[in-house]
Amino acid sequence: MRLLFIRFSAIGDIVLASPALRCAKQQIPGVEIHFLTKKSMKAVSEANPYVDQFHYFDKDLSTTIQELKACNFDYIIDLHKNLRSLRIRLALGVPYLSYNKLSVEKFLLTKFQVNRMADRHISMRSVDTLAPLGVSYDGKGLDYFVPSEVSQPVFFPKGYVALVIGASYATKKLPLDSLKVLCSQIPHPIVLVGGKEEVADGEALALLDPTRIVNTCGAYSLHESALIVQKAKVVISHDTGMLYIACAFEKNVIAIWGATSPALQVEPFMPDDSKARVFQSIVPDLACQPCSNFGTKTCPKGHFACMQQQNLPEIARQVEQMW
Repeated sequence: MRLLFIRFSAIGDIVLASPALRCAKQQIPGVEIHFLTKKSMKAVSEANPYVDQFHYFDKDLSTTIQELKACNFDYIIDLHKNLRSLRIRLALGVPYLSYNKLSVEKFLLTKFQVNRMADRHISMRSVDTLAPLGVSYDGKGLDYFVPSEVSQPVFFPKGYVALVIGASYATKKLPLDSLKVLCSQIPHPIVLVGGKEEVADGEALALLDPTRIVNTCGAYSLHESALIVQKAKVVISHDTGMLYIACAFEKNVIAIWGATSPALQVEPFMPDDSKARVFQSIVPDLACQPCSNFGTKTCPKGHFACMQQQNLPEIARQVEQMW
C-alpha cells in the first residue's frame, strides 16, 4: 500500500502530525509512506525515518501534481484539509481520508467563546484519520528527528533554561518588558531561542546579565535550535513550533498562552508514560480568550490582557520545581 500524507505547514503542525506517520508505518504491513509539504518546511521532517519519500513544492503546484500522479497512490491522507489539498485530491482522483479539522467548532470558540470542541487532541485526531486502515494511536507522543550531521551547540554544562521568545504573531508573545521581568526572576542560566525576527529582543534580554543569559536568536538553524532545546533542563515557550519539538524530546515544559488556548486542543502532548512535567500559564477567566486559531498582529480588544496579566512569578516558581 502506498500512502500520500499532506501537511503543508507550519513547524508545530507538522510535528503534531508526526504520530500519524509513525503509527501508519509501524502498523500497516509493507506500507510505503510519502509526505508532501512546502519546500520551506523541508527541515521539519527531512530526517523522519518513517517517511519513504518526500515531495516538496514552492509556488508551482501543477508540476508537483504531475509528479504525484506518477506515484499511483492507494490513499491520500489529508492532514491539512484546505483548498490546496482539495485541489490535489481532485487531481489525483484516488481514495482519501481527511482529519476532523473542527473548523466550525474553532470558529464558535474564537468568535463567540462557545466551546463545542471535541475532547480530542489534534495529534490524536490525526491518527484517528487512519482508523479505516486499522491504525490506532500507540501512546508514544510526538516525533522530531535531527540529522546526525548536525552538531550540538554547547552552553552552560551544569544546565540551563531554554526560553523560546518568538511566535508567528505578536499576540502569542510576551511583551519585551515582561520577558525582561521573567528573566530577572529566574536564577538559572538562560539560553534564548528564536529566529531572525527575535534578534533585537534577544540582544536586549542578554544585556540584563551577559554572564547568565545567552542570545542564540537568528544564529542557529532549526535543527541546531532543536538541539539547544533538547539539552535544556526546562523549556519555556509561547505557542510556537519549538514548544512541540520540546514535547517530542519529553522536556519539562512551561507553555505560555496568549491569543490561542489549550481549549483549541493543541496543548503540549507527551507520551502516555512520560515523566516530563508540563505547566500551562494562562490568564484565568478571560472572556475573550482564545480570540484566534493562529494569533493576530494586535489585540482585537486593545488591552492584551492574555499576556499583560501573565503571572510571571508563578512561571519562575514552576521553573524551580522542574529544575
